[in-house]
Amino acid sequence: MSASISCSEALAAIRRGERLPVEVVRALGEEQAGEFFRVIVESLADSFDPVQAAAYEELMRAWIPPRPRIQPAIPESVETVYVLSRVTLGADIKITSVILDAIKKRFPDARIVFVANRKSAELFAGDSRVSHFEAEYPRSGPVSQRIEVAHELRRRLEGPNRIVVDPDSRMTQLGLIPVCEPERYFQFPSRTASSSGNLTELTQRWVEEVFEAAGEAYIAPEWVNVDGDAPRAAVSFGVGENDSKRIGGDFEMQVIRELGKQFRTLWIDRGVGGDEARRVTAAAESSGFSDRIRFWEDSFAGFASLIGQCDLYVGYDSAGQHAAAAAGVPLISFFAGAPSERFRQRWSPSGPGRIQVIDCDSLTPRECLDRLQVSL
Repeated sequence: MSASISCSEALAAIRRGERLPVEVVRALGEEQAGEFFRVIVESLADSFDPVQAAAYEELMRAWIPPRPRIQPAIPESVETVYVLSRVTLGADIKITSVILDAIKKRFPDARIVFVANRKSAELFAGDSRVSHFEAEYPRSGPVSQRIEVAHELRRRLEGPNRIVVDPDSRMTQLGLIPVCEPERYFQFPSRTASSSGNLTELTQRWVEEVFEAAGEAYIAPEWVNVDGDAPRAAVSFGVGENDSKRIGGDFEMQVIRELGKQFRTLWIDRGVGGDEARRVTAAAESSGFSDRIRFWEDSFAGFASLIGQCDLYVGYDSAGQHAAAAAGVPLISFFAGAPSERFRQRWSPSGPGRIQVIDCDSLTPRECLDRLQVSL
């Protein structure tokens, strides 16, 4: 097989059951790292198919040698529990927060340390039981650079009576590089869980089985005072640079217009700035309800606090929907661009409040808007 193969061609070959030469895999991962992760790695991992998950692990053997599987055991005394971040904000709410909640109950006297970047850590800044260990995962750069994060964590996560809980983090390349002794390393196998269900529910089953403790998804950002008369709605049209999640045309303006008819204040996240901010600003200004609109331009944790004080959240498949679900705020999610129905099932928001997930891949923009109108 040619070393100049594209990532799309490589993915097709893997799914046919072909084994790529190591030199081809390494060339893709070192020279085309962005596409390698986006096209190959994420496609295999997001399938939630044990066969494709195994193919992912085989692929990563080009950098990470295989290791024997050792059943971990909880020591008699646990002084520190390190919980790794999933790196992305939505996953840290949907999955990691469930683990944090269960660990706090199971180890009431232990130090709970969240190993994460600043943005993820801010989601739990108001939780006095959780301290922060700064760890940045490079979301660009070659595979060899990214896997060095795990090796560095193994050197830095110290403590004689410690355990590490891994929610299938990208920091460890989905559990392929333990960051402590294997017998003290607990990994949630999110990609290969065989039972059906949402990832929040699967995480809850796992912590109950492994730690005999119940966990709920939650957020604890520092409090942000929200102005604007009630009822209030929070809106986010962010897609994390994945335009397949968007609904085109004037859909976003129409959504804001419909919300403006029923809510006295609309808090709209301007996202990461740039084109995304210009797009949502233009939609808001064209809606006819500019006098009811406030824009959020600060941290996501601040927006999460704001969501928790609103009466409704509306947005695409993104971190905002998981913040609303964890806070018990009623939400409407326009879920587009799902690679499979299993992916949509796994990643749909789950929580105690009223939740409506609209499968936009099977609907026209007009039909999606009709669903919103009925829901309101």
